Amino acid sequence: MGSCLRRNKNISNDKNTPGLASRTAALRLLDAVCRRGETIDQALPVATAKLSNPSDRSLAHNIAANALRWMTALDAMIDSATRKRLPDDAKARMALRIALVQVLVLETPQHAAIATALPLVHGGPRRLVHGVFSTVMRGVESGKLALPEYPELPGETLDRWTDRWGKDVAIAASQAWAKPPPLDLSFKSDDMGELEGERLSSKHLRMTSGLSVTELPGFDDGAFWVQDFAASLPARLLGEGEGKTVLDLCAAPGGKTMQLAAAGWNAISVDNSEKRMERFKDNLGRTKLDADIVIADLMKWQPSEPADAILLDAPCSATGVFRRHPDVLHCIGSRQIAERTEVQKALLNRIAPWVKPGGVLVYAVCSLEPEEGEEQIEQFLESHAEFEIIPATDAMLPEGMSPTENGCVRTLPNMLARKGHVDGFFIAKLQRKG
Repeated sequence: MGSCLRRNKNISNDKNTPGLASRTAALRLLDAVCRRGETIDQALPVATAKLSNPSDRSLAHNIAANALRWMTALDAMIDSATRKRLPDDAKARMALRIALVQVLVLETPQHAAIATALPLVHGGPRRLVHGVFSTVMRGVESGKLALPEYPELPGETLDRWTDRWGKDVAIAASQAWAKPPPLDLSFKSDDMGELEGERLSSKHLRMTSGLSVTELPGFDDGAFWVQDFAASLPARLLGEGEGKTVLDLCAAPGGKTMQLAAAGWNAISVDNSEKRMERFKDNLGRTKLDADIVIADLMKWQPSEPADAILLDAPCSATGVFRRHPDVLHCIGSRQIAERTEVQKALLNRIAPWVKPGGVLVYAVCSLEPEEGEEQIEQFLESHAEFEIIPATDAMLPEGMSPTENGCVRTLPNMLARKGHVDGFFIAKLQRKG
């Protein structure tokens, strides 16, 4: 390994080292999440701005996402090889996480991993990084060090979910976090064409992860769109539209609107993100579905008249989608959850009058935090006596899911585990009394 160090000292100043640009972008992503509390999606445009090749951007994202997924175990390995613990946000620790996750998870050859890691600490402790990497690799090769079977949830999340959902759910969450989720597709109809997979419900197909969606038969014809099964449940609870009007609020990226349009609703989709709604418009064009699109702030905009139904997929902590967004568990804590509950409360109070008497309000969050789900609706009903829960039934849900005691829907990481798990969601269907 000594000769390897000398060789890498020479290339550490070489900005043209093959693969270095992707690792540099991965480092920027990790830094954004771990030091600034940003999500990967927020940091991605700037971090990958110099990467013109989509595969390079994908690699940077993959390295960073897996480093975040396995960070607890990676850090334990790093700490076992240092006399003095490296600060959590030290560039040397970041570079080691990137190098180790490539070898241990992405199966990158050791020489390639360290060759692209050392330039990341240019002007810094390259010998330290090389020495720690070599020590960890010797431990792995001797069998003394190894990644656990499943990644460990960050401490605060582990404690919080164990307390609120029980040990079995926390274990299932770790298992679900170990790899990217399967590919779930929502269809305009029950005609799946040439595609094969597992159907968890009508107009749905679950396929293995890693497939190129745009190359699947039926994509160009607009037969389907990507949507986790749990994310399809809020629109499913509204049923057939029969020409009635529904407001889909906080609608981007538009999967629920497309479900509603395909089910015969006259959909009005509102979101404040112009960029995300542009993508939504592209999907509407591809699927040949109709919806009115409004780009506006819900705290300033209001409809011209009350609607037959409202679907509010409220801004939330997004801890329920941790499988595809592992960064969220490193960014979200009790303070962020509390901030989001205040936003949800304000939105619910504002939109309540927008529902016609006898109309329906579906509230949903992709969160595993009761403050944003069960407790939020309980408080809403206490202050809005004009609303009541319409209980969901077993017939509305796939095998392996059941409504909660009061008729709401709560999806957890231990549900459908043998079929690839589902995202964490809370959904309540409410009716405004006539």
